Amino acid sequence: MWKEFKKFISRGNVIDLAVGIIIGGAFQVIVRSLVDDIIMPILGLFTGGIDFSNLYINLSGGSYETLAAAKAAGAATINIGLFINAVINFLILAFVIFLIIRQINKMRERQKKEEAPAAPTTKTCPFCHTSIPIEATRCPNCTSELGKKG
Repeated sequence: MWKEFKKFISRGNVIDLAVGIIIGGAFQVIVRSLVDDIIMPILGLFTGGIDFSNLYINLSGGSYETLAAAKAAGAATINIGLFINAVINFLILAFVIFLIIRQINKMRERQKKEEAPAAPTTKTCPFCHTSIPIEATRCPNCTSELGKKG
């Protein structure tokens, strides 16, 4: 079992996945900051100064000024603003991943076009086994007749 695990872990795909997860986690922090520190304040400005991070529905019946105060008091809340932030984070991450995958697919298509095998330009003489032009009807080395074009 240990050998099988070592074989699995040493595959390139697993290592690539691990690197992707680490980079994705770091990128998520950047996107969260973008949403919380830039997008949501601008959105709040256009919606009359609403602070989305404090937008919640109190299920306990009490009155609290902020979500933090409601949580500190142990009140049950539906955190609409935090959900909106999470949705915006997801949409931004999904869009960035879409753009990355799109570019990767374009690069793969270009590589496939470049890797297409070229038509052969030479053939081997069946008598002396030297490489000769594909159009040759007689071998220049052993002078054997090869027939018409191939």
